[in-house]
Amino acid sequence: MLEDKHNIKAWFYLAPAMVLLIIFTFYPIVNAFFLAFLKDFNYLQGTWQGFTLTENFRFVFSNPNFRDAMLNTFIITFVSVPLAVVIALLVSVWLNSVLKLRGFFQTIFFLPYVTNAIAIGMAFAFLFNRNFGLVNLMLSWVGISPINWVGLGASWGWAMVAFLVFTTWSSLAFRIMVFLSGLQNIDKQYYDAARVDSTRRYRIFRRITVPLLSPMIFYITITSFIGAFKTYTEVVGMFGLRLGPPGNDRAMITIVALVYDALDRSGVTGALSEAAAAALILFGITLFFTLVNMQVSKKRVHY
Repeated sequence: MLEDKHNIKAWFYLAPAMVLLIIFTFYPIVNAFFLAFLKDFNYLQGTWQGFTLTENFRFVFSNPNFRDAMLNTFIITFVSVPLAVVIALLVSVWLNSVLKLRGFFQTIFFLPYVTNAIAIGMAFAFLFNRNFGLVNLMLSWVGISPINWVGLGASWGWAMVAFLVFTTWSSLAFRIMVFLSGLQNIDKQYYDAARVDSTRRYRIFRRITVPLLSPMIFYITITSFIGAFKTYTEVVGMFGLRLGPPGNDRAMITIVALVYDALDRSGVTGALSEAAAAALILFGITLFFTLVNMQVSKKRVHY
């Protein structure tokens, strides 16, 4: 009887969160699956011509921007995520060893997490300006000519390099915060024993820090991959709604941008189903690499 009362209380406390999850998370996911298989769905009239398994997905695959969106999304994910995880881990280890001004440095590295992504993107676009950007100024100090990173006629390659620098830097804050919390929970006796044996710092890092932080590293890697596959706001912040440097519009388009493109045409017959199909393709890609990461983690993560 007492256990039943505790269960009722638990469900009572969980009810508000469950209601919000059902309305704003579960229902949209189920609805997206439903819309992706409707034929000639008209959002304004609420009508469709039956169901189809492949038609909406063919529309997505035949989109002239689909190949570029896939390429950009994969480059952003598989370059910025590993870089950000490694840099965040090294920075957090350094911060954990700093005694003086630790709070100051932690605040500096945490600032991007509480700053709007659009604002940061605009700031980085200014930093990479060809004529008066700080990056080209620093390059000139070592005799390198100014590079057209994000200006009129900038190439896809230089724009991608600038964007990867931006996404890597802007994603460090949360990762550093998580790694720091993990480092501060590691029992100091492991490090004391290693110092008694005169173990080198690199071996301490590789044999003690990384294995004991492996659950955190796994968590950060999984969430980072999921977040990187959904990249869109950062592109808008740095390049605007043209999704690329002036004169090279849509050069930095991502899969999520394809979804928004279709949503902008939601009044057109079939456009909303095309957006749902693109979202399902992204969901499938994300799920696949999440499962791969989980399989790899079974041998690498130590709880």
